[in-house]
Amino acid sequence: MGILEIISGVMLIACSVVITLLVLAQQPSGGMGAVAGGDMFQNVSSRSQDAKIANVTKYAGVAFFVVAVLVNVINVVAK
Repeated sequence: MGILEIISGVMLIACSVVITLLVLAQQPSGGMGAVAGGDMFQNVSSRSQDAKIANVTKYAGVAFFVVAVLVNVINVVAK
C-alpha cells in the first residue's frame, strides 16, 4: 500500500467523522410535532445556525464522494 492510498484513506475517514458530527449537531426538524404547530416557538438564530450546519454538511458530503471516487481510482491504477 502506497503513501497516496494511506493519505486518501485517512481523508476518507476524516470526512466520515466530520459528516457524522455535523449530522449529530443538527436540531431535529420537528417531525409530526411541527405539523401541529409545536415547532412555532423556535428562535431565528438557531434556525440560521442549523442552516449553516446543513450547508457545511452538504459540502462535507460532496468532499466524501470525491475522496471515495479518488480512493477507488487510486486502487485501480495501483493494481
